[in-house]
Amino acid sequence: MSDKIDVAVIVGSLRKASFNRKAALELARLAPEDMALRIVEIGDLPHYDEDKETDSPPAAWTAFREAIVPADALLFVTPEYNRSVPGVLKNAIDVGSRPYGSSVWMGKPAAVMTVSPGALGGFGANHHLRQMLVFQDTPILQQPEAYVGNAGKLFDDEGRLKDGKTEDFFRSFIEAFRKLIERAGGA
Repeated sequence: MSDKIDVAVIVGSLRKASFNRKAALELARLAPEDMALRIVEIGDLPHYDEDKETDSPPAAWTAFREAIVPADALLFVTPEYNRSVPGVLKNAIDVGSRPYGSSVWMGKPAAVMTVSPGALGGFGANHHLRQMLVFQDTPILQQPEAYVGNAGKLFDDEGRLKDGKTEDFFRSFIEAFRKLIERAGGA
């Protein structure tokens, strides 16, 4: 058993070279040494359909839920689509929240970063996701808020942050998240 804080990272973009995946990997690189961030993939989750919530739900749902359960905390890094979260992320939230009363999200400290090529940095998605997490009784990092805009200019060809100020912000964000996890009893 690892003595590191296990953080399940949910990336709301399916693109391999997405800015959000790059941001998640940079957060993992900049995280305190006692944190282990691991991406839990959501692209293969069948759409949530309560009729399939039987004694034998889809294997992908079960595997996803089992990947989230042992996590001490949750980190969501997502783009904004139409002023909200991408459908694939909403589906993952729904899959993890069921069956009713057995949500894998409940009580786990969480942080939200939205990353966008636009100037607003995914403000709408950030707040819609927070609303969903409040319903899941998930304590959420309030400060610093993380709306990362102009993402097309932030990363080099290897996916690393190019700017020291942005790297400092990412580091302060993940360190603040670490403190929330500690306050919530997850460390």
